[in-house]
Amino acid sequence: MTGAGPAGHIRGMDAGAIARIETVPLRIPFRAGGGEAARPPVDSLLVKVTTAGGLTGWGEAFGFEATPVTRRAVEDLIAPLCAGQDAGRIGPLMRAVQEKLQVFGRGGTVIHALSAVDTALWDIAGKAAGVPLHRLLGGGGTHLPCYASLDPYGDPAAVRAAVRRALGDGFNRVKLHEREIPAVRAAREEAGAAAELMLDVNCPWTLAQARERADGLRDVRLRWLEEPLWPPEDYEGLARLRASCAIPVAAGENVGTLLDFGRLMAAGAVDFVQPSPAKMGGVTELCKVFQLAASRGVTVMPHTFYHGPGLLAAVQVTAALAAADSVIEWRHSDLAAQVYGTALRPADGRIAVPRGPGLGIDPDPGVLRAFAADRGH
Repeated sequence: MTGAGPAGHIRGMDAGAIARIETVPLRIPFRAGGGEAARPPVDSLLVKVTTAGGLTGWGEAFGFEATPVTRRAVEDLIAPLCAGQDAGRIGPLMRAVQEKLQVFGRGGTVIHALSAVDTALWDIAGKAAGVPLHRLLGGGGTHLPCYASLDPYGDPAAVRAAVRRALGDGFNRVKLHEREIPAVRAAREEAGAAAELMLDVNCPWTLAQARERADGLRDVRLRWLEEPLWPPEDYEGLARLRASCAIPVAAGENVGTLLDFGRLMAAGAVDFVQPSPAKMGGVTELCKVFQLAASRGVTVMPHTFYHGPGLLAAVQVTAALAAADSVIEWRHSDLAAQVYGTALRPADGRIAVPRGPGLGIDPDPGVLRAFAADRGH
């Protein structure tokens, strides 16, 4: 019987040898208009893996400004180690690559790059088996709840407008990326009492500052306060904040290894843990975090502030492994295009789990052509 073994070896299916690994950098601008100041385009990095038998899989590495460096890590470090290897032995291969490259660190660019290759191999595995990834992992489900994750705006009026657009698009859960209390209060006033509101501040504060800000936000009724402390690996500080804070705490986007996810949760630092499949090892490691979190009674809320295969990896694994209270992050931006074109769109605050084999959808070739980024290759 075809299925995914505990070590990531796909039983009963020959995926073939890895023949080629290609990087596909994209640069997508924001739409003009709206009276807002011009913002720089968004860089991302897709990775395409092809087997000797012609199967292809797609993955995504967290990139943004570091996209050129991540691309070099894929091409110069990871691809040579994967060439000719069995595409169906995902877990053993990923471990072997990590062991070989551990001298460059267990988080950051190299792991971001490896995340994309891992996800692409799982895409291939599903395609070889003829089933969507959530089925390969033993799960089901047709739709998942999702929330609108907004870009940072700063100006309270702009925040109000962004919240209004999200509500108008059918979301009743909205996450802000703001640091100043007036902007957060403006969002709550615009959202009304019924909508859920979350706040991601991206690691700016000391423990004392975070406590002060949390006190000032108590009456805003946030579902969670995300990544409030610098440095992000101060798990003890997060636990102390959580113990003294009336707002639930979320973190995990910057955690790179399963051991560190275990330490984060063992410290009692989070109510919600947020693995990012494009940053922490792809589908292989994401599955492990779901299992570890379940054993500790912590809810997984995957970090997916991107629109490519990293997002689909989270959707597929969440459909297979999550408890009912996990929610998918949808980047609600006015980007000029998305990786899957119009094939992946939430409706009424829910996202359909793609039913095609593997990740379920391949990137839109027209988008890849129109927004290809020249990185000097």
